[in-house]
Amino acid sequence: MEYPLLTAVLVCVSLLAAAFALLLVRQRRVTVNTGRRGEQLLAELRAREEENRHLLHRRLPAIVEAQTNHAVTVPGPLRTFNGEDPHRELLVVISELTGQTRLNAAESAAATLRAMMRTVQNLAGEQQVLISAMEEQHDNPDVLDGLLGLDHANSQLGRRAQATAVLCGSWPGLQRSAATLTDVVRGATGRIRDYARVQIPAPSDTAVVSQAVEPVVLAVAELLDNGARHSQPGSPVQVTFQQAHNGLAIVIDDAGVGMTVEAVQRAGWLLEGHGGQDIAALGVPPRIGFAVIGVLSHRYGFRVSVDMRSPFGGVRAVLFLPSELLTRAAVPAPAPQEVPSLAAPASPAAITPSPTPHVRVSAPEPQQAEPAEDLGTTAHGLPRRRRRAPVAGSAATTTLSVPVSPPAAPEVTESPMNHSPVATATAWQRGTRQGRASSTDDERDFQ
Repeated sequence: MEYPLLTAVLVCVSLLAAAFALLLVRQRRVTVNTGRRGEQLLAELRAREEENRHLLHRRLPAIVEAQTNHAVTVPGPLRTFNGEDPHRELLVVISELTGQTRLNAAESAAATLRAMMRTVQNLAGEQQVLISAMEEQHDNPDVLDGLLGLDHANSQLGRRAQATAVLCGSWPGLQRSAATLTDVVRGATGRIRDYARVQIPAPSDTAVVSQAVEPVVLAVAELLDNGARHSQPGSPVQVTFQQAHNGLAIVIDDAGVGMTVEAVQRAGWLLEGHGGQDIAALGVPPRIGFAVIGVLSHRYGFRVSVDMRSPFGGVRAVLFLPSELLTRAAVPAPAPQEVPSLAAPASPAAITPSPTPHVRVSAPEPQQAEPAEDLGTTAHGLPRRRRRAPVAGSAATTTLSVPVSPPAAPEVTESPMNHSPVATATAWQRGTRQGRASSTDDERDFQ
């Protein structure tokens, strides 16, 4: 009896030992698996934390910047979870919200600037009228020199206000008749500071249609100003015309420092018309030149490009006008012959005899007008003259119109002022005024 009992006890103990061993092995496996799972979860938690930092410092700023600069690429996630971007939906929502917010802010800023620039344009126009009136009234070369400088500065102010208004959604505001390409370049040159450095090409009989004249003038002015500002003060800015099979190109070359590859890419993006979407993205202070050109080219159908292939080492800008925007310059019609009148002199052959035979036509005897007194010259070498007093003639039954030859331009002696464009314009304007005054005195002599 004792032996079977001992055997049963041993069997039970063996079974318990085997079960305990199995439990230990299983527990060991569970512990190992739990540790591995904990390590995996910890690694995944660290990866998600790193992904969140990547989202905060890299992806979100890139999304905001890409809305204003399409050259910026938004980086992807560091790793995917279950084959998907863990922040894709979040990025879509943030992109839509920031885009709408930026659009609303840009529209509000554009409306404010548009209203402000309208006021500035009106004031610049009133100032231009006052300056022109003063130029008509004053003959002093020093005064005219200052007035011409004010006129030029006011034209630059008007251009900047006009460009800003266009960028904010306004229209150029001026309607012109068709103008030749040479006149277009000249009009653009007169609106920049360094106008004397621009080399205008030979006259061309190709003209720009009326609705595109002012936009093209403004675009060329911005390109000329950009080329002059970013090149040496003494270097020229050359303008040439290049004929193409479907249009004509205005080529502008400068001798400036050139542009980097990134700058050329951004300029191309702005010239495509994207710069008007957000004014705040143009920098502080805003660089609106390429953005304005892009808006105008998108509206009116011409194209503008810039690259680094200028033969002078700077930048070459090309404004291409398609055939739809070009026409031929109208040939001026011959001036009609003047009809004799009481106000204008006419030739003797054009005088019609009076149909009434009882009216005696008589003319006053011509009297020799006293020569103008020589009062010397001005400080700038221009002759100083005193106008002749009108000579009273005998009353005539009918006024007899006598031809008067146009007065010769006043002689201008050499002086340092005569070598500047402003001084030349001043002397020319003074000479024409003296000629008109002399012609008026002659007419009065024969009345």
